[in-house]
Amino acid sequence: MLTALVTGVKGRKWFRLIDKVYDERNLTAAFRQVEESGGAAGVDHVSIREFAQRCPENIRQLSDAFRARAYTPSAIRRKYTPEPGTNEQLSLGIPTVRDRTVQASLLNVIEPIFEHGFAEHSYGFRPERGYRDALGRVDQLIAAGCVHVVDADLKA
Repeated sequence: MLTALVTGVKGRKWFRLIDKVYDERNLTAAFRQVEESGGAAGVDHVSIREFAQRCPENIRQLSDAFRARAYTPSAIRRKYTPEPGTNEQLSLGIPTVRDRTVQASLLNVIEPIFEHGFAEHSYGFRPERGYRDALGRVDQLIAAGCVHVVDADLKA
């Protein structure tokens, strides 16, 4: 599936991707990614462990809902935590395990298509890349004699 996603079909055009999203194998792999990441339950109070106990049934229901165009995401549970170094509260949005599984499934399908087209030195929200990589690149450019920054969007 990954090869087909990366190379596309009929002249590098994709005519249908939703069937890859609701494929039960992809949804199961997506849930395993969610399970590995951990995290709290959403507004439905279903934990990762509880979802896992009925995993085949939950995956089948998700797949069926997508196939029938009946899937709708749940509300986001809000949690507020103190932001370090300030008197402000940081708002965290916690999706349900079900919705995180769908998000991971979507990512599994679209990331391989778009990832290979991104600029080599683009670091935001990319797999295996982060702010440390961006800062390392800045260090390399300074060492090479570069003295101007065109654009940097770094916070904290």
